[in-house]
Amino acid sequence: EIHMPVPVCLIENTPARGLVVQEEALQVLSEVTQPVVVVAITGLYRTGKSYLMNRLACQRKGFSLGSSVQSHTKGIWMWCVPHPCKPGHTLVLLDTEGLGDVEKGDTKNDTWIFVLSVLLCSTLIYNSRGTIDQQAMEQLHYVVKLTEHIKLKAAPKKSKDELEDSEKFVLFFPAFVWAVRDFTLQLEMNGKEVSDDEYLENALKLKAGSSPEIQCYNQPRECIRRFFPDRKCFVFDQPATKRNLVCLEELQDNELDPDFQQQVEKFCSHIWENSAPKTILGSRVITGNMLGKLAATYVEAIQSGAVPCLESAVLALAKIENTAAVKEACERETLELFMTRAFEDDICYFQAELIRQVEEVKVKFCTDNERASHDKCKAALRDLSQDMERRISDGIYHVPGGYQQFKGDQQALVEKYQELPGKGVKAAAVLQEFLQGRKALAKSILNADLSLTEKDRELKCQQDQHERAEQERKVQREKEAEEKQKLQGQL
Repeated sequence: EIHMPVPVCLIENTPARGLVVQEEALQVLSEVTQPVVVVAITGLYRTGKSYLMNRLACQRKGFSLGSSVQSHTKGIWMWCVPHPCKPGHTLVLLDTEGLGDVEKGDTKNDTWIFVLSVLLCSTLIYNSRGTIDQQAMEQLHYVVKLTEHIKLKAAPKKSKDELEDSEKFVLFFPAFVWAVRDFTLQLEMNGKEVSDDEYLENALKLKAGSSPEIQCYNQPRECIRRFFPDRKCFVFDQPATKRNLVCLEELQDNELDPDFQQQVEKFCSHIWENSAPKTILGSRVITGNMLGKLAATYVEAIQSGAVPCLESAVLALAKIENTAAVKEACERETLELFMTRAFEDDICYFQAELIRQVEEVKVKFCTDNERASHDKCKAALRDLSQDMERRISDGIYHVPGGYQQFKGDQQALVEKYQELPGKGVKAAAVLQEFLQGRKALAKSILNADLSLTEKDRELKCQQDQHERAEQERKVQREKEAEEKQKLQGQL
């Protein structure tokens, strides 16, 4: 079992580098050899997410609560604790940065944080405040973008009969729990008392019609119903008086609102008893060690400008695990063969020499393998980028709107590259190197685009002014002609 006194940052969200996996967290996960139950919480900032996660860890303190309007959690933080109900399992709690934090200024990573939460967990808690109304649904707009930010397979569909990715997402998406905090309404419909779950299902009902307003109303509800058929709802009263909320983690149970305390106990029991171990495609239950590798693979894809692909991540994980298994088996068999034939005299020296030679062969093999993979990936990118290189030489991108065209072509190139089989162990590193080498070019195209767009705007503005002036002169001439005609008629 792993023993973590406090949470650590798993994925840091930095202004300069974006999302970055932290080595300390990966080291912790590498030591977790048990199956993991992964519970992530997401939602708007300052809605009390961290408090619930601390209670799931059976602790009062851990994830930072904060007592002001400022968001404390940045990126995704992780806490591994022994599972309260499943012996031989580790409970991994992921507390995520609050969505929609106005202080961040740039919220482009909000969607990626939501996507990573979905990809890494087996149970996803969405935390909101107040009621489940249209505003709450609109704040959950990240769920609408899931199909644009996740791929199941690296290769496109082989036939028309094959299901689209969006239709298969339900097979691997986590269980969904909506936690409604500071709930002030009565759980009643048509004068009849209803359960928390009935309240949620009523809020997810679709409206009939096809107007833009109805489509806007239905879209987030359709996505939740389609992607999360396994869903649950919990409503919570306010935990304490406003004065005591600033020290919530210090309050004893008898100082909490009794209804809130009962609701929290019911919520925690459900999560502990019903959250399943994390699995990947093929229903393979994963360990903490595998979870860390998945997190690194997904973040690496996002950093490269690509969309995380489950099949590619599983293949990468399989390659790592299978390579380690082969190495372990070979070393064990080699030592067994040696021990069968060796004399007892001076055996330690020769055993050490055997291990040294095996390690030497392995290092040479790995070096040759990496070099071959590097050369193959460089050649693949060189072939795939020929068309773009011609476009760059011809100045196709140095036009107003050229930057978006450049980004679109580059994304298409990345996707084609990722679909190529047999790239080897250096596939991601070579792609990252390729994209880094194009940053200066991308900046040059962006600057040219902005400059040319501004010139076009100025030119259009001048043209509009000229046309308006010409129109005014025309109107003036027509007016003078009418007046002249009137004078002639009077004579």
